[in-house]
Amino acid sequence: MSQQIMLITGTRKGIGRYLAEYYLERGFKVIGCSRGESDLAHDAYRHFEVDVADEAGVVGMMAAIMAEYGGLDILVNNAGIASMNHFLLTPAKTVSRIMDTNVLGTFLMSRESAKLMRGRRSGRIVNFSTVATPLKLEGEAVYAASKAAVVSLTEVLARELAEFGITVNSVGPTPVETDLIRNVPKDKIDRLLSRQAIPRFGTFQDVSNVVDFFISPGSDFVTGQNLYLGGV
Repeated sequence: MSQQIMLITGTRKGIGRYLAEYYLERGFKVIGCSRGESDLAHDAYRHFEVDVADEAGVVGMMAAIMAEYGGLDILVNNAGIASMNHFLLTPAKTVSRIMDTNVLGTFLMSRESAKLMRGRRSGRIVNFSTVATPLKLEGEAVYAASKAAVVSLTEVLARELAEFGITVNSVGPTPVETDLIRNVPKDKIDRLLSRQAIPRFGTFQDVSNVVDFFISPGSDFVTGQNLYLGGV
């Protein structure tokens, strides 16, 4: 698995930053992107300032990757945003912002990455869903809906890309202590954790364990699957 070329979205902080550092330590060539600069410095790391929902930006980044690396082996669609609010109080611009990043961003990155992978007749795409969807988390209607769309997208893309040797799967983390949930009231987080079979926060390692499985050579017969953590 070493020296494979991996693209991870949302690598400036949180899970994306952890995954970038984790796979660099394992010998991968890692390409990251976010809407801002990154201070991650490593000889095998390349960073792009790209909004995943910007079609021209994504296409341009993929052209640069093809020119520099000659292709792509793995895509991890980690970038995502949420906004906790009762749906009666949720403005349309918030809905558009969440859907653009979580759904359109995942679609664009997957489409353009698959174009780089299909020539190699192999590839791995790992998307991010969330336990907020099966738990029907109050206050996260739009976020949960956007990630439900990601699960559906994962299932359909798995069928459409199978002929090219590309697998498409998704992982649904439980709450991990990142910026995404730091503004969520503690009592709400506690209630959410209590609904899991294993009532604790997830860790970065819990997530990378699933990504490891999905991208391993032995998982070439696993596609169209979504794995929720925590026993949800």
